[in-house]
Amino acid sequence: MDARLETIRNTVLARNPGEAEFHQAVTEVFESLGPVHDRHPELIEAAILERLCVPERQIIFRVPWTDDSGRVQINRGFRVEFNSALGPYKGGLRFHPSVYLGIVKFLGFEQIFKNALTGMPIGGGKGGSDFDPRGRSDAEVMRFCQSFMTELYRHIGEYTDVPAGDIGVGGREIGYLFGQYKRITNRYESGVLTGKGMSWGGSLVRPDATGYGTVIFTQEMLKTRGSSFDGQRVVVSGSGNVAINAIAKAQTLGASVVACSDSSGYIVDEAGIDVALLREIKEAERGRLKE
Repeated sequence: MDARLETIRNTVLARNPGEAEFHQAVTEVFESLGPVHDRHPELIEAAILERLCVPERQIIFRVPWTDDSGRVQINRGFRVEFNSALGPYKGGLRFHPSVYLGIVKFLGFEQIFKNALTGMPIGGGKGGSDFDPRGRSDAEVMRFCQSFMTELYRHIGEYTDVPAGDIGVGGREIGYLFGQYKRITNRYESGVLTGKGMSWGGSLVRPDATGYGTVIFTQEMLKTRGSSFDGQRVVVSGSGNVAINAIAKAQTLGASVVACSDSSGYIVDEAGIDVALLREIKEAERGRLKE
């Protein structure tokens, strides 16, 4: 990275103190785009990188909700609408105790490039809350999602910002969020939230797509080395929707998937992970791997 780019990067980082994940992403992008700026100095004059690193809009809001014992709980909600140069903001909502503005900005910044690579007219954004759905009843999750959407609805729309699910936000949460959006706006906009259930506007291929895609990409990469999944011993990180479908696809290609994980640890089964049992525990019972 040349001195001029480093100066610009340092200025961007100084404006975003204490956001380590965002700092790392910005540094990687600056290092990658250095050769482009060498060939096109007009990009520096137009401050393209600085513009790219500053979100168009950052929204932080309070989410009050009542737990099953009648106590009022308070969480924070976030939506960073990072870049809409190509189209509506697009990116997931994450419900996890680790969520804070720096994480959301980092994820939204990455989402710009991920979405641009699809060739589709969609921009980049991300959102979520420090709410933890683990151990909460369906009723508590519903009340939280309704309160969350009561604020978020005014900032999203099928031509403005299209959220999806992420960690802690699956079909159940998307359902509660969409129901509240529909109630408040009095409109049935199927395109405003992706990841909905199959019977009310969801996409048939979506639950499998990311996990299958990961394995298909790896299979193509292995072909360049004269290899394949057949007979391989495989470890998959995670045990959510993406990981479960990655395990299933790898197994159909002849691999033996011997381990997977969640935030509390990992399991190893040299005979191969039982996908049906894993789906039952993680998707139906919403349990932990240790069960």
